[in-house]
Amino acid sequence: MTDFDQFENEEDIPKSKTQIKREVEALQDLGKTLLGLSKNQLKKVTMSDTLREAFAEADRIKQREAMRRHLQYIGKIMRTEDHETISQQVALFDTTSAAYNKLFHQLEHKRDALIGENSKEELSKYLDEHPNLEEIQLLRQLIRQSQKEVENGNKSNTNRKKLFKLIREIEETKLGLRG
Repeated sequence: MTDFDQFENEEDIPKSKTQIKREVEALQDLGKTLLGLSKNQLKKVTMSDTLREAFAEADRIKQREAMRRHLQYIGKIMRTEDHETISQQVALFDTTSAAYNKLFHQLEHKRDALIGENSKEELSKYLDEHPNLEEIQLLRQLIRQSQKEVENGNKSNTNRKKLFKLIREIEETKLGLRG
């Protein structure tokens, strides 16, 4: 009989010091990543006021050792936060992440579907998915103008880019990444 046979679930097994240290370092790394975000992006991330104040304080710290200690403090605060949600939100800002690329491709597909042959059906579905959408008139206008660009073989994709930007703003608002 081993020491681990006394535990019914895997979750009951106590963590080793190494595992705890890895988790703490991962939270500190997430804190470093958050520090690298712009102020605008940082505002969009869901976090407590305590953590938000810690990031505001970090802007004033210039000394290397003081910053290292402050990152440890941020890591300590992060233990009480929903760090999985924070990680997911940060991944949507990182252009090299799989989450960002997946969202980008979904938005491109949605734009192309709205411009395509079944645009009325797609628009109807899109409006059902977003019942509180205020920019319906602008959305319809950009769809019509984008369809004209495609029909005329116009090489300037100005309206398609504007449509993509609008769809992205709508989705980011839906995901809570915009204020």
